[in-house]
Amino acid sequence: MFGELLLHFGIKEFATFVTATIIFAMTPGIDTVFVLNRAIGYDKRIGSMAALGVASGVLVHTVLAAVGLAAIVAKSAMLFSMIKYLGAAYLVYLGMMIIYHAITNPTKLAIHSSSNTIPISAWQAYRSGLMTNVLNPKVALFFLAFFPQFIVATQVDNAAAYLLLGVVYAIISAVWLVALAMLAGTVLSKLLTSQKAKRYMDIGSGAVFVLMGAKVAVSD
Repeated sequence: MFGELLLHFGIKEFATFVTATIIFAMTPGIDTVFVLNRAIGYDKRIGSMAALGVASGVLVHTVLAAVGLAAIVAKSAMLFSMIKYLGAAYLVYLGMMIIYHAITNPTKLAIHSSSNTIPISAWQAYRSGLMTNVLNPKVALFFLAFFPQFIVATQVDNAAAYLLLGVVYAIISAVWLVALAMLAGTVLSKLLTSQKAKRYMDIGSGAVFVLMGAKVAVSD
């Protein structure tokens, strides 16, 4: 019944989408660094609010992707196909670059443990997390490439499908990043700053990006 409900909204392969989203959310990156910096530099509450701000940014990008792609499809199926293949190439490129840098130039995350002298409010932490995500153009490009492959071909102009996927992505991101903030300073943050652990996580996530890009290219 749940699968039929998702199909009603034009969403397919939802389990694959959730699995890929969890992998992407857990891959150390700018958002991870930002949240851990806030949590370790200030406290868990500030880190959690920064995490919620980042997740809210995901929703902003989702709305933009939903409106933009729906409008494109309504005007030109050929143009949408071009975006599809460019998106596939972009995912493969991201994956290959992640793997390349993980192998040739592994570096630690820039997480600072020194205490901050300038206090900030929960609202300021939330707002900074929101803007960090919204102003990152790579996030917008990623959503344009990632979401369409989980939407039924006949409903790629259905904005509701993009919005639903975006909400799920935001929830998963929020849960993971808030968990990081709450566990900051424990073995979890130490794991994420380990060069060896980061190398393995990057190689794994890079492979997922490449596979997703290949899937986009061959899907109908």
